[in-house]
Amino acid sequence: MAGKVFLVGAGPGDPGLITWKGIQLLQTAQVVIYDYLANPELLKTISPEAEKIYVGKKGGDHTLPQGEINRLIINRAAQGKRVVRLKGGDPFIFGRGGEEAEELAQAGIPFEIVPGVSSAIAVPAYAGIPLTHRRYNTSVAFFTGHEDPTKEGQPQDIGQKAAGIETLVFLMGVKNLSTIIGQLIAQGRDPETPAALIRWGTTPRQKTVTGTLTTIVQRAEEAGMTPPAIFVVGKVIECRSTLNWFEKRPLWGKTIVVTRTREQASELMDRLSGLGADCLEFPTIRIEPPSDWSSLDQALQDLESVNWLFFTSPNGVRFFFERLKVLQFDIRLLKGVKIGVIGPATAQALEKFHLRPDLIPEKYQAEYLLDALSFLPWDNQKVLIPRAEEARDILPEGLRRMGAGVSVVTAYRTVPALEDTGIVLDKLIRGEVNGLTFTSSSTVIHFLALFRREEIIPLLKKVDIACIGPITAQTARDNGLQVSIVAEEFTIPGLVAAMEHHYRSKLRAQD
Repeated sequence: MAGKVFLVGAGPGDPGLITWKGIQLLQTAQVVIYDYLANPELLKTISPEAEKIYVGKKGGDHTLPQGEINRLIINRAAQGKRVVRLKGGDPFIFGRGGEEAEELAQAGIPFEIVPGVSSAIAVPAYAGIPLTHRRYNTSVAFFTGHEDPTKEGQPQDIGQKAAGIETLVFLMGVKNLSTIIGQLIAQGRDPETPAALIRWGTTPRQKTVTGTLTTIVQRAEEAGMTPPAIFVVGKVIECRSTLNWFEKRPLWGKTIVVTRTREQASELMDRLSGLGADCLEFPTIRIEPPSDWSSLDQALQDLESVNWLFFTSPNGVRFFFERLKVLQFDIRLLKGVKIGVIGPATAQALEKFHLRPDLIPEKYQAEYLLDALSFLPWDNQKVLIPRAEEARDILPEGLRRMGAGVSVVTAYRTVPALEDTGIVLDKLIRGEVNGLTFTSSSTVIHFLALFRREEIIPLLKKVDIACIGPITAQTARDNGLQVSIVAEEFTIPGLVAAMEHHYRSKLRAQD
């Protein structure tokens, strides 16, 4: 039985602009055939069991000719597979989706079209250019920058096609920019008409060059503008001076390296990206189960005798309750046990199990938790702390001094992430990294362990080091790093707020 093909528009680059239906189809696809312009973040939503096939076309360099792409799609569907053909932008806006759909129809393969947000609309919007505005225009037209050379008849002069249309949008027109402009002017378009070229629109790499039909080619060459880019012509470009929102965010143009674990990096990266940063994921640690469960298992056996349970991280919460489930123990064993946590992220992890902490300090650090605990009686109190294999002993030692009986058990361990350092090192050498985030002392230590110290320390002197709190910052300083940013609230939102304040201050100083 034949499968089915879904021609899905991936949107213009920002992964948030794909449709919800598109995401659902990616999650259930057995085969995904994707283009050069499809954001790699979207590939993370695909099932690990799915076959992923890249058929991108970059600057005229085709991984596969279109005919072979068509045969590939039909072949996988003929095997009974559920196939997603993921295309940049919208499949039917200069995306050759119509040609692929015709081939499927001819082969008798069932298919559906899932429209996407076209770059023709989204890219100008992200550059602060409304394609229509009552003050400037009543018409807009979209053009491909190069026509199909096999199409019957002579290609018509673009200037003739564009006559009388106030706003023009050209896709894939960078290589033919001079020709397009020459034809527009030859057909009577004012040489002083505003023009804009937008490269990698809707992504952190977006770059916009503006001018007029007379000046835009030279300005584009000076700025090193290359495909993929959108070319816009029309008076609506004048709106950019007040509507340019995307490129005015506080972290715009900043490349930030995020060293958190891959599983935990998304919140930090999402927040930084929302402020305009181009984030480079570079996890330096992995979170793994303990090499030996015996100490945690014994502690769970004795849980009914525990008076206080302290969690110092969300990972501790996760592994504690996962092990409780594996051992088929009832959560009601915690009846009567008071729970303390070190910060709001740990409290949120606890709430997933319908539990609320009895104690959380005003500042999210072991020293402040001890201060809060110092007013309570601790004689004959039994305390359990499930935590990382290697961690500071401030909390257990402090509780023991107060008279508590403290058991510290390993719930998880942090191990080095075996990441390829080439990309990060290359960007550091070229001066393309602006910031580096550390969310724990272990991320600092493991990051430095991936490089030769005599090489990496000098390179990091030009980078803003951002730490989630004073303990992490002190670890960084002890290892020879110059810390620029320390969060006042020791959380991911607090770290992002500190970075935003830092870069806003830099912008004000430049002004």
